[in-house]
Amino acid sequence: MAPALLPSRIPIISNPQPGRELRLLSCKTLAPPPPSRAPRLLPGRRWREVRGRSPGGCRVRGELASGLDLSFEAESGTRHLQASHAAAGPVAAPAPSSAAAAAPSVAVSLLPKKRSKKTVCLFFCEETRALAERVAAESDAIELRSVNWRTFEDGFPNLFIANAQGIRGQHVAFLASFSSPRVIFEQLSVIYALPRLFIASFTVVLPFFPTGTSERMEEEGDVATAFTLARILSNIPISRGGPASLVIYDIHALQERFYFGDNVLPCFESGVPLLKNRLQQLPDSDNISIAFPDDGAWKRFHNQLQHFPTIICTKVREGDQRIVRLKEGDPSGCHVVIVDDLVQSGGTLIECQKVLAAHGAKKVSAYVTHGIFPNRSWERFQHDNGVGPENGLSFFWITDSCPLTVKEVKNRRPFEVLSLSGSIAAALQI
Repeated sequence: MAPALLPSRIPIISNPQPGRELRLLSCKTLAPPPPSRAPRLLPGRRWREVRGRSPGGCRVRGELASGLDLSFEAESGTRHLQASHAAAGPVAAPAPSSAAAAAPSVAVSLLPKKRSKKTVCLFFCEETRALAERVAAESDAIELRSVNWRTFEDGFPNLFIANAQGIRGQHVAFLASFSSPRVIFEQLSVIYALPRLFIASFTVVLPFFPTGTSERMEEEGDVATAFTLARILSNIPISRGGPASLVIYDIHALQERFYFGDNVLPCFESGVPLLKNRLQQLPDSDNISIAFPDDGAWKRFHNQLQHFPTIICTKVREGDQRIVRLKEGDPSGCHVVIVDDLVQSGGTLIECQKVLAAHGAKKVSAYVTHGIFPNRSWERFQHDNGVGPENGLSFFWITDSCPLTVKEVKNRRPFEVLSLSGSIAAALQI
């Protein structure tokens, strides 16, 4: 803090940080400034002329004991501070004697300034249109923008970004869905084009990383397509604000973060907080236990669910079959929720459900972030109809990371969709 004379001189603040707010805390009277430097305050007039220096951008505001309202404005990066005095009423001109009106000394304190939300222009593909609309509904700072997704007669994409000049200098995001190899090329074409339109920053939201399960090589000749897709996304052009950000939810293996290069900033989010909020709303929320279908799922999620009783299942091989058995925990009398990152055919989840029911579970439900369900495999999961876990699941929670699945299971028990829209809207403000 540094006291200074007012109104003839503005406080000289030592090392203020740009984007911070300075608030006036107290005032006291000192000797008056020299007449040549004292402002002339005319009756009934508003006085607006003070200039000073500030080592960084800041804002100063407060009320002086003399009744003058004082406000300073400065932009980050400038060294001159503008100030204005607005008199509450008629003010007499200061007398020339030393007993006349004196300039106050001001103690200044550095306080954090509330961070304003950045406006984001959100583009989307046809599959993610509904999710993009839900994301925009979560925040006034998100504006939806469109792409014309057309094809030539030979089937190759004919794409057009509407109002391309209107996004110059704006924060831009693209909500992608790589549901099949056919749509990846056309979406990558837009993803590679947007950063070249002189935008301030670029974020790609890819809720489901589709090749995440293909990260291992068991023998020479296996192709780890997870690494291939990561390399493609790592070559997104750099925008004016720097490398692109890539938001992915519950990637299959955390070590896949190292597949991405230095030209992209991967941000790994999780849908598990949505599950935790939903479990708190259940009438038997105090009787919930979490089951993991294998050790991999336990390693992946147990830290986020450690306040729940834990049950671990394991897969053992008997001949040509892989059988699920209970490894740790007691499900008897509990509402057990099986948690995993994704489901495809659903065979492991169904076997896990049967094992938990055989060991006395009162109810069995399931949660996966990504419901892939190729070939309509979701039809294998039945609702228990309140009879018991032997007949099916009480709930099967999925997120809307796979839009095509959401359309298929909508209003079909036991499925319930937990939307990522709020989490995506928050991630776009990072």
